[in-house]
Amino acid sequence: MQNGNFKIILYFIAAVILITLGIQLYWNYKNFQAGKQQLINEVQTSLDNAIDAYYVDLADKNTIGVTLKNGGGDITKNAELEGLFKFLDNSKTDLISSIDSLDPKKIAGLKILKRSTFRDSSKLVLKRHSQDSNKENKVENFFGNVKNPKFPGDSVFKLASKIIISMTTDTLQTSSLNTFIDEQLNQKKIDIDYGYIFENGNGKIQKHNPQITNKVSLNTTSKSAYLPKNSSFKIFFTTNTALILKRNMLGLLLSAILIIGVMGCLLFLLNIINRQKQLAEMKNDLISNITHEFKTPISVIHVALEGMESFNKENDPEKNRNYLNTSKEQLTRLNIMVEKLLETAMLEGNKIKLEKSNFYIDEIINRLITKYKNLETAKTITFTGTGTPLEIFADAFHLENALNNILDNAVKYGGDQISVSIVDKKNLLQIEIKDDGNSLTQDQSNHIFEKFYRVPKGNTHDVKGYGIGLYYTKNIIEKHEGTIEVLINQGTIFKICLPHG
Repeated sequence: MQNGNFKIILYFIAAVILITLGIQLYWNYKNFQAGKQQLINEVQTSLDNAIDAYYVDLADKNTIGVTLKNGGGDITKNAELEGLFKFLDNSKTDLISSIDSLDPKKIAGLKILKRSTFRDSSKLVLKRHSQDSNKENKVENFFGNVKNPKFPGDSVFKLASKIIISMTTDTLQTSSLNTFIDEQLNQKKIDIDYGYIFENGNGKIQKHNPQITNKVSLNTTSKSAYLPKNSSFKIFFTTNTALILKRNMLGLLLSAILIIGVMGCLLFLLNIINRQKQLAEMKNDLISNITHEFKTPISVIHVALEGMESFNKENDPEKNRNYLNTSKEQLTRLNIMVEKLLETAMLEGNKIKLEKSNFYIDEIINRLITKYKNLETAKTITFTGTGTPLEIFADAFHLENALNNILDNAVKYGGDQISVSIVDKKNLLQIEIKDDGNSLTQDQSNHIFEKFYRVPKGNTHDVKGYGIGLYYTKNIIEKHEGTIEVLINQGTIFKICLPHG
């Protein structure tokens, strides 16, 4: 893949991620605002219900019923409420002897029910409130006798008139109102701190929790029909972010899953594309290197054959033997390269089948060390065994090739001191191949077992490679259900662990 195309894909993925994040953030913000508005609406509903209940309860306590024997005909002639109280004081009443404590300014209304309309008047009367306990009991008894009168059918009770006096107040009883508000909020599971401002028809203001009302917070105005005329009631409350988020938890969870899913898929796709790009680059590098490696033996063979044909007219047997030996060496080299490529193809298709048998691992290691000692006299190679030959059950051919690749790298790239050791642990065989070189970096060690990966050497070509040797080694070790790792602390150590026993 070309760098230009890869950059386009990278920018496209970044744009999709940013757009997804932007859409989800906007959607969650709108959901949060909708949740906040829903909270305001629920608080207003709770407030209206609480105020309704408060004033119903207040009316329940501030309504007094009076029955008069004389029919109350003179009451309607008095225009002023003061005359009412004088009349009531001088009247012969049932059950109530005196209401001197009433404040005329607090009487909201007066209704007189006569004769037959009185029969069902109990439905129009609520309760009463008075500081006089004796008066409370008398009024209670009065209402108790309405539905079941003890008087004869044509008695004075039927002819009596009933007076309903409703009293009101221009102030709120905050403790009582708070009880109703808290009850309504608890029913809706709304946990907030609140304060309120009540302004009556005369402009008198009453505040509760001014530390909240003075702050910039959420607020709503009551629309209760029970509020006195020209009065207003506004409640202020804190923004309960946790409550709003909790109510939108499902939406937030789905949004998070969507964001993580989209970003994860796109990043995974980007990683695959980047990996394929690297593989393509390494494959191109490998092809270039293999082309060079194949050309060398082919050219040598071509020169040898040409020499036999053109420069050995006397048919010297010694020259012919030298030409043939050179050609054989180059053909052997070509065969090795072809076999490695075929092995890689077989690993890709998972076609390699292990043929396991019992053999001594010490013999294989000694044979490899002897070979490299004969090839490389400048480096010291040592072997430390367990003291006795160690027999294992594995594929001798492929395991020898795997160990050979590691030793080959140590000889080519490692330091001057190379050591091989085996340790027999319980149910585990550990093989360590160590050299005192430090040619690998940490990043290179993370990629050294990848297919086609070769350690960069700049423009030098002193050591040739195909990037498939250690890849093959890792696959063979894993097919034996073992592990391999490389450590670069104070030299380079390849540690192989195989199941044993």
